[in-house]
Amino acid sequence: MTPPKEPGQGNAAEASDAPSAVSLCIGTLRFRPEFLRAASARRQGAGGFLLQARQRGDGRDLVQVGFTASKKIGNAVARNRAKRRLREVARAILPELAQPGWDYVLVARPGVTVDRPFSDLLNDLETALRAVHKVRA
Repeated sequence: MTPPKEPGQGNAAEASDAPSAVSLCIGTLRFRPEFLRAASARRQGAGGFLLQARQRGDGRDLVQVGFTASKKIGNAVARNRAKRRLREVARAILPELAQPGWDYVLVARPGVTVDRPFSDLLNDLETALRAVHKVRA
């Protein structure tokens, strides 16, 4: 039999002292109607891709992101490479700059998304998000 823990010891005491961190929950767009709704909203061109964004207005704080690469990009290997690169860019930038309640779609561009340096893709997404969320008159 183990002795009872004294107050202030163990994992429960450590967890209660730590401040609770609020993190942005990022989901994935999966269905065609979701992509079509995002395509009919705001668009922002970037050097390596096209960003489509829309505010859902459903009251949820979830951020959803989707990725597309058409056959114009190339064969399946090139399309998958483009989507992998876009996923990594989104994983690095969206937690910092995404707005809660928004859907984002990153559309690969032929001959650019696969060949563009990764640091340029990061800068492209950052500037595109700032432009999309800028207050419009």
